[in-house]
Amino acid sequence: MTTSPSDIDHQLGNDAQILWRIIQLCLHYRGRVLIAVGATVIAALFQLAVPPLLGSAVDGALGLLDTVSSAKSDARTTLFQTAALLLGVSILRGLFTLIHNYTGEAVGHMMANGLRLAFYNKLQGLSFSFHDRVHTGELITRGMLDLEGVRMFVSTGLMRLVLLTILIGAGSYLLLSADLILGAMSLSFVPFVAWKSAMARLKLRSLWLALQERMGVIGRIMDENLTGIRVVRAFGAENYELAKYGEAADTAMALADQRIKTRVASTTIMTFAYFIAMGLVLWVGGLRVLEGRLTVGDLTEFLTFMTILQSPVRQLGLLVNSFARASTTGRRLFAVLDLEPTIADRPGAKPLQIKDSLVSYENVSFSYDGDDGLPTLHGVSFKVQRGRSLGIVGPPGAGKSTIAHLLTRFYDVSDGRITLDGQDVRDVTLESLRRQVLAVPQDPFLFTTSLENNIAYGDPWAEDGSIVNAASLAQIDTFIGSLPEGYSTLVGERGVSLSGGQKQRIAIARTAMLEPAVLILDDSTAAIDAGTEQQIRELLKAPMKSCATIFISHRLRTLLHADEIIFLKGGRIIERGTHDSLIAQGGHYAELHFLQNQLDNELDNNPSSIKGAAQ
Repeated sequence: MTTSPSDIDHQLGNDAQILWRIIQLCLHYRGRVLIAVGATVIAALFQLAVPPLLGSAVDGALGLLDTVSSAKSDARTTLFQTAALLLGVSILRGLFTLIHNYTGEAVGHMMANGLRLAFYNKLQGLSFSFHDRVHTGELITRGMLDLEGVRMFVSTGLMRLVLLTILIGAGSYLLLSADLILGAMSLSFVPFVAWKSAMARLKLRSLWLALQERMGVIGRIMDENLTGIRVVRAFGAENYELAKYGEAADTAMALADQRIKTRVASTTIMTFAYFIAMGLVLWVGGLRVLEGRLTVGDLTEFLTFMTILQSPVRQLGLLVNSFARASTTGRRLFAVLDLEPTIADRPGAKPLQIKDSLVSYENVSFSYDGDDGLPTLHGVSFKVQRGRSLGIVGPPGAGKSTIAHLLTRFYDVSDGRITLDGQDVRDVTLESLRRQVLAVPQDPFLFTTSLENNIAYGDPWAEDGSIVNAASLAQIDTFIGSLPEGYSTLVGERGVSLSGGQKQRIAIARTAMLEPAVLILDDSTAAIDAGTEQQIRELLKAPMKSCATIFISHRLRTLLHADEIIFLKGGRIIERGTHDSLIAQGGHYAELHFLQNQLDNELDNNPSSIKGAAQ
């Protein structure tokens, strides 16, 4: 299965396929696209009508000078009508230009809105193995800057392509049909411009890709800095962080500057070629006027056509840039949208049916991607059912939290199987499994919303009484009641306005609201004092009777009353039994128990010495 955007980049095809895919997304709004294209075509045709009218007006004005006084009235009328027609054509051109600009932008924004929702929805469904590999800042860059590049392609790419095709194509035909030699001179710069545009496109594409990757690095640095702002301030590392961010920003700035230079240089050269062609037309056409082979109005018509073509020619660079940007950003965006989650419902998956809440690990082994195949768990087996509790303890890296992640199918086992009431967790729907198996992590995440909404996150329509009961069970109701706004108090970003213990109790209350079949407490009381932990444990006794409970902790006092305790080391169960039986064995568990008791006694008997040692 695909686990990162780079894994499927080569599957997305060439640039033309990426652009065609964007066009197909635009065609979901066919009505508006037709209006935009139609308005673009009409606006272009009106613009092409300006040179003949202007040429006629010039000839009419010159004829007025040579007309006898008796015919001047008719000449003035003709000139006035031509001027009025020219004004009307210009107004209509402006009106249809307004329509095509507005509609083109509307299509781009509607397409972007659909992509934005699809991108966000994709992120919700991708597996944890994906989020382990791809940084948040990179995803934000793809979902914002890259998506914006795709959005702008509608107006700066597609609509501009239609407009320029008509203006250059029809204008070329009119020029060549009027005078082959002058027309050829007028269009002599086009092959050069086409070649220069193609070369610029290749370079701009590579520069845009490098810039987007660098913007992803900048996003990652900023995300890490803001997430760990307390650590940065605590260690006085502001200057280091500023230097790191500045270095990344300077690199991005250098790439952006190179892009601008490339685009401006190509546009300048193309414009210079255009003016050379115009100078040739003015010279040769002027000679023909003197020879009487052309009228001044005809020459004016040629020059006006070239003036109209000047804008499309100068926009060819912008058009190339738009295509290059869209193909690059589209590839980066689609690389995420085309990912398939490694953890998903199997075909024919059924909702989980709960009977006894019997959790069974049967010779389970597991290894994370990127660990060179080294197993994190080796042949782990245990059972726990409703009304019973299992304690899991062991040194850091032993695989304790991995056991919880496998039960909730954040990852799938590498070998063996996990069942819940005899149903393999891989054969039931993820929604039903995660409704019945809930874990309270050591470092809970709180959203920037009220305390009430954080507690009721799993059941937004819960009644106030249920929310208060859950808060009471988690021993957080007294604290909430002391706040001026009570349960309506807004929690700061990531819960920074609360202490670690308060956040953990909010997380416990959030889980207690849902009455799960399996409850996993993954060191979820580590930041809570012993007295409060004891009160929470007493209050949890009643709800624990209706579910299977798994305690994961470094503190053995959390596990004292568990029906069975397993000691993990190196991903293997090396000891198991009740607290008393494990103490009697005199093994790793007994040694850890002795060390923790000794430390607790030292803290109780001589806290100042511990403080002094810390200083």
